[in-house]
Amino acid sequence: MINVGVLGATGAVGQRFVQLLSDHPWFNLQTLTASERSAGKMYSDAVNWRLDEPFPENAGDLIVSDTTVDSVRDLDLVFSALPADLAGSLETAIADAGVGVFSNASSHRMDPDVPLVVPEVNSDHLGLIDVQRDRGRDGFIVTNPNCSTIVMVMALNPIRNRNFSDIRVATMQAISGAGFQGVSAMEIYDNIVPYIGSEEEKMESETLKIMGRLDGSVIENAGFSVSASCHRVPVIDGHTMALWVDAKDDPELIREDFRNYRAPFTGLPTQPEESIHFFDDEKNRPQPRLDRNRGGGMTVSVGRVREGLRFIAMGHNTIRGAAGASVMNAELAASKKIL
Repeated sequence: MINVGVLGATGAVGQRFVQLLSDHPWFNLQTLTASERSAGKMYSDAVNWRLDEPFPENAGDLIVSDTTVDSVRDLDLVFSALPADLAGSLETAIADAGVGVFSNASSHRMDPDVPLVVPEVNSDHLGLIDVQRDRGRDGFIVTNPNCSTIVMVMALNPIRNRNFSDIRVATMQAISGAGFQGVSAMEIYDNIVPYIGSEEEKMESETLKIMGRLDGSVIENAGFSVSASCHRVPVIDGHTMALWVDAKDDPELIREDFRNYRAPFTGLPTQPEESIHFFDDEKNRPQPRLDRNRGGGMTVSVGRVREGLRFIAMGHNTIRGAAGASVMNAELAASKKIL
């Protein structure tokens, strides 16, 4: 078993990590960290469990540690649910101390030697781990993208060989993406918030790195452009987005791409049977309330492919778009004997 920990285990994404790791067949959840006010408490006493799923009792007796390098130094790897302002220096220090870091934070996503990975899309980018080690780092850092970026690149992956140069996307993002304290009730009830700080910039830059090409020790960005408009809507979980892609192919050929798509590998514990679920004939799907939990929340749903090229994509933002993505990255690394 691989001994693991979770940094920031009491927050929204941290709770998802604990849920996914508590009975994991490959990873032994050994350490949970949080802020000073939670340190020293049993996890069951420190956390206000807010997920719909039952509380993982086998994690309840773990004593929460303060979030320091020393608290995780003896682990094989950690999963980071830290806010970006804390994650940058701390994740670096942990990796330098010899521990693998799989991070959901944005701090290192665009670092040239840090892989920004969606397993089905760019598993070869894990080769950047060797670049980090060649530069003297005993551990390593692997990141997963922003939650909306993950849904979009997953939806683009089946058609990535089509000829396009411009992508435009309008998102309708769930309130859980802002964390437990992120959006007040009075702000979101009966409302749509037409701006999410830095979200558009992340979608526009991260997508090019993810769908780019690893050339030795350097990622060459994808040769298309992305323009995003991001909006918060009164949905609890599940980011939905409308995409316009300037592919000139017959929509029926695009539908065939989605029908025939299969993930390039199998066998990872968190991997769903369907990476992409395609609604071929139903014009009113996907919908977050009906489809966000497909594949345990790890399946991205696509529908309404039509001329333009236009289509709808949707995925669970705190599972596929956050904790689940990071866990699957670690599974991929373990399957490749990188850990």
